[in-house]
Amino acid sequence: MRTAAGFGELLRLRRERVGLTQQCLADHATLSVRAIRDMESGRVRRPRNETVRLLADALRLEGRSRTDFEEAARRHPLADDAPAAPAAPPVARGAIVGREMEAQVLADAFAVHGDRLVSLVGLGGVGKTRLALEVAGRLHLAARWSVRWVDCGGGPHPWRGLLDDIVRDLGNQPALLVLDGADGGVDAGRLDELFHHCPGLRVLITAREARPLPGGQVIPLAPLPVPEPELDADPEALAQVGAVRLLLSHLSRLRPGYTLEPSEAPAVAELCRHLDGLPGALERAAGWALVQSTSQLVARLTAVPFTLAAPPVVFGARGDVRDEVEPAIRRLTDRQRDLLEVLVDEPGDWSGEDAVVRSGWSLQTCLETVHELLSRGLIRSVPARDGVRFTVLNLCRRLVREEPGFRLAPSGELPLLAAAV
Repeated sequence: MRTAAGFGELLRLRRERVGLTQQCLADHATLSVRAIRDMESGRVRRPRNETVRLLADALRLEGRSRTDFEEAARRHPLADDAPAAPAAPPVARGAIVGREMEAQVLADAFAVHGDRLVSLVGLGGVGKTRLALEVAGRLHLAARWSVRWVDCGGGPHPWRGLLDDIVRDLGNQPALLVLDGADGGVDAGRLDELFHHCPGLRVLITAREARPLPGGQVIPLAPLPVPEPELDADPEALAQVGAVRLLLSHLSRLRPGYTLEPSEAPAVAELCRHLDGLPGALERAAGWALVQSTSQLVARLTAVPFTLAAPPVVFGARGDVRDEVEPAIRRLTDRQRDLLEVLVDEPGDWSGEDAVVRSGWSLQTCLETVHELLSRGLIRSVPARDGVRFTVLNLCRRLVREEPGFRLAPSGELPLLAAAV
C-alpha cells in the first residue's frame, strides 16, 4: 500500500482497515463527509496539506505509513489525465450596450494589473450583474480562467457552506470568484482564507453599497451617460450616447425596423434624461413602447414619475424605478441626507466648492460626503472644463422633493451637525 495506490484508494483502505465509516472519519478529522467521499472517489486528487494532516491524525498513522500517506496526497496526477476544462460563468441573455469601456477596464484590473479584490457598487438596476457577467466571460474565453459564480441574494452570508467546495474546485488555477448581490457584506477573514489556499484567485463583488475590504478596490458604477439638450435635434449624434444606444437597442427588437427619426429624437433624449440612464429603467420603458410612444411615456413620467413598473411582457426586468432609488436614500446617514437635501435644490450642476458654500460645512467634510453620495449612485459626475462637477440624479431629485416624508427639513433649511462644521 505504498505510493502505487492513488490517494483516494489509499484513504479508503486505511479507513476500512481501522473499521471507520466515512461519517466517523469525517467526525474524527473535523471534516465534512462530502470531503471524505470526494477524496475517496478521486474527485479531489490533491487535498490541502492541512486536510491530509487531519486525516493522518484521525487514522493514527505514524512512521512509514504516515510518510506514504502524505506522499500519495502530494503526487501529481498521471500524465495521461487530461486537465479539467476551466469552469464557465453563467451565460448572459442579452448583449451589453454602452459599457464597453467599463468592461475593458475591469477585465484589465484583474488580468493585466493583478488586482485580487474589486467591489463594483451602485444603484439597483444600474447594470452591475450584467457588467460582471461580461467581465467573467471575457476572462474565461480570452485568458481561460475558471469562473465560480455565487448568487448571494443580498444575504449576510454569501458562502453558505461553499468555502471548501470553492477551494477544492479552484485550487491553484487562475480563477475568478464572483459574489453577485453581496449587499449583506463579505467576511474579510473568509476572503483571506480563500486567497491563502487559492493563489490564482481573483474576487469580484457586486453590491448596492460600498463596504471597503482590506486590500480591495471599490469601483462605483454610474448610470449610462445621458444626452445634453443640444443633441436633441441631431439623431445621428444622439444615437452615439450610451443611454440612447441602450434604449434604441431595446426598441429595435420590440419594433422591428425602428429608426430614430428627427421628430422622435427629442422625446427619446428626454426619456433617457428623465430615467437618468439607468439600464433597468430604460429596459422597462422600452417594454411599454409597445403600447405608448416615447412622447406619451415622457408625458406620463413627467406627471407621475414613479409609475414605471415592469410591463406584463418584457426582457425580465421587475419592480419599478422607485425600487432602484428609494432604498439607496433610505440607507443614507443623517449627514449624507442633510447634504443631499440641500443639493436637490441646487439648479444644474455644481462643484464641491459650491456644495461648501450652499451647506456651510468645512471643505473636507463636504467633499467626503459628496464622495459617499457618488459611491451610492445618487449623484453623478458630469463633463466640465473647470474641474470636477456633479449633478443629483433626476429621479432622486423628484423623490426627495415631491414624495411625502422624504424631506427632513423645510426647503432651504439645513440642520447642520456639530461634526460637520
